[in-house]
Amino acid sequence: MRKSYLETWDDFYSASEQLYLDAPEKFRFVIKYRHCDGKMVLKVTNNHIVIKYLSDQIQDGKKLDKLNSLLMRHMVSKS
Repeated sequence: MRKSYLETWDDFYSASEQLYLDAPEKFRFVIKYRHCDGKMVLKVTNNHIVIKYLSDQIQDGKKLDKLNSLLMRHMVSKS
């Protein structure tokens, strides 16, 4: 299993979309937030590749909404 933290949001965003498009039936998206640390970890996986993004910025909440909307649009579209 290959794991990696991506440094930039844009890299994580595009890698997440590509991972979903490669195998939508195996794709999982996990959000972990620790209020005491003020950190949020986003993780996407297809059981073979794990991609993570760590943030301590409140502004990244809006970016999370954008990614979630993108993935939901892919899930409901007739591709």
